[in-house]
Amino acid sequence: MKTYFYLFAFFLVTFFSIKTAKAQTSAKTLTINLTDIKADIAPDMWGLFFEDINFAADGGLYAEMIKNSSFEFPSPFMGWSRVAHDGAEGYHFVQGYEEEGKNRRYLRLQRLNDNGTFGMQNDGFRSMAVKEGENYRLTFLARVAKGNSLSIKAQLRGQGNEVAAEGTVKELTDEWQEYEVMMPSKLTADNINFRILLEGEGELDVDMVSLFPEDTWMGRKRGMRKDLVQLLADMKPGFLRFPGGCIVEGFDLDNRYQWKNTIGKMEERDLLMNRWNVEFAHRNAPDYFQSFGIGFFEYFQLSEDLGAEPLPILSCGLACQYNSGEMVPLAALDEYVQDAIDLIEFANGPLDSFWGNKRAEMGHPEPFGLKYIGVGNENWGPQYIERADIFEKAIKAAYPDIIIVSTSGPSPDGKEFDYLWEELTKRNAELIDEHYYRSPEWFRTNARRYDNYDRNGPKVFAGEYAAHSTTEKDPLKKNNWEAALSEAAFMTGLERNADIVRLASYAPLLAHVNAWQWAPDMIWFDNLQAYATPNYYVQKLFSTNAGNHVLDITYNGQSLAGEEGIYASATIDDHTQELIFKIVNTNPSGQLISISLDGRYNGKEKGKWYEIASDDLTIANSFDEPKAIHPNEKEFTVIHKKINLELKGNSLNVGRIKIAK
Repeated sequence: MKTYFYLFAFFLVTFFSIKTAKAQTSAKTLTINLTDIKADIAPDMWGLFFEDINFAADGGLYAEMIKNSSFEFPSPFMGWSRVAHDGAEGYHFVQGYEEEGKNRRYLRLQRLNDNGTFGMQNDGFRSMAVKEGENYRLTFLARVAKGNSLSIKAQLRGQGNEVAAEGTVKELTDEWQEYEVMMPSKLTADNINFRILLEGEGELDVDMVSLFPEDTWMGRKRGMRKDLVQLLADMKPGFLRFPGGCIVEGFDLDNRYQWKNTIGKMEERDLLMNRWNVEFAHRNAPDYFQSFGIGFFEYFQLSEDLGAEPLPILSCGLACQYNSGEMVPLAALDEYVQDAIDLIEFANGPLDSFWGNKRAEMGHPEPFGLKYIGVGNENWGPQYIERADIFEKAIKAAYPDIIIVSTSGPSPDGKEFDYLWEELTKRNAELIDEHYYRSPEWFRTNARRYDNYDRNGPKVFAGEYAAHSTTEKDPLKKNNWEAALSEAAFMTGLERNADIVRLASYAPLLAHVNAWQWAPDMIWFDNLQAYATPNYYVQKLFSTNAGNHVLDITYNGQSLAGEEGIYASATIDDHTQELIFKIVNTNPSGQLISISLDGRYNGKEKGKWYEIASDDLTIANSFDEPKAIHPNEKEFTVIHKKINLELKGNSLNVGRIKIAK
């Protein structure tokens, strides 16, 4: 009898356990109406924000390997050191050109004997790196000041003094001349340095010492680092905002970014101390300067390469209000306004215009097709509004079709934010730039941020956003999955409100692992390699799966923005005739989802499903594990107009399926 009792009890426990489990895992039914288009999505909605912070330009995207190549740093030998071995005797010092110009100095090497090894060494941007079999192009200007039969030996050397690559230049003359030598590398290595060695007794003047890999993006001389640009190109960005945020303002007006100093030949570009050189006491970078090897021409060219709309931001005559808040008097603002007018001419002007001709001289006779221009960055108060009014009037008088981006200050809320929105709305502003660096929880909570914005008011440019994980306690905040997942949840809200949110970009974009000032960042690199973060993969999934119309995706008749831990958006792509849905599960446990397709769907197509998921919210990618977390591709099938998915806990899921025309 006992046996039957235990069997019966076991049956009851098992029955109710199964029933309870089924109840806990019963599918949530979401509905997508394929015929009810809610809004159009701008074709350039998801883009990139670039700022020269974290050595993102010099030492990063700009492939120049020599730091302080023309000896123009305030400390002329910063980055350089003297080489004198095995009895070599000599001196090195800088000389000034007789003619005034932006390139003011050159190096003189004075060798007193012909013994041993004598010259100068450059350690690059936190050292250099080479790859076996690749060529490295050295160029420099030189003239013989004294002596006969002088020659130059150039070397790339490792820490153990092994020679990775070398080349020789002979027949130097007593007139300034540019020399070029190609040096193939025998090995792959980081922690490399460069030496330029004088052979023969005498004196040699040297300037504009430059070293680039031959294999740059698009094969351009003095070009960009190929692996970094490829990561950007893979995102298929709709726009590229440049040259940054705070560097536009400068810590004072002299330190602001002036685009006219960044174009023309390299010797015509004016060196500037990067404001991030001294901004953070815990991450001082006294060797951080802007050579402007990437200037406004290169930014426009890169935008064109990426198929992205260029979006330049200019100073409005207000320095960073966190630093000096220095202001140009309104009566003296004409120079700043004219810079904006001239920039539009540089980008779009005909060949017979002054600045259009400058663009053509640099190798691009066709206009760049500029549509946007930003006035100011993270400025606030009436000081900004009165300057923005002057810019708006002048730009619209000259170029009425240019869309002006205005700023709402550095924070996504508060007194200054509210003041600027009120004033800019009165003025019928076209695009207002909002910035948010907040906790992951803030991003999840604010997925409905734009649900109640005025549909007839200004449009939003979500110009800088990143979740700063609360699990990271030190200044090096890692790009972990908690942050990326929360950004994905927030981005479904941006997409659902694409009639309000016109453009959006994560920030900052790039960071050198040995030279960063700010973290987290979307792509990390050293001198040899780079890796993408989980945040990168989230941004890429949205930008490469955008669609052009917003559809409703609902649960119990309501949009999903955190209800029961689920966030969702849906779009349709008329060009490919595909439905695209994005579902974020922020629950630690898996969820069964059934998507019911109302409307025009018919057939039994298989769909693609991209999934990023991890039980560990602290997981992050690294050089050792560059794909510790990244998208996996799966498939699903539509049966009777339903898509059944089993979502993992803590996951972003992006699906695509063909629909009927």
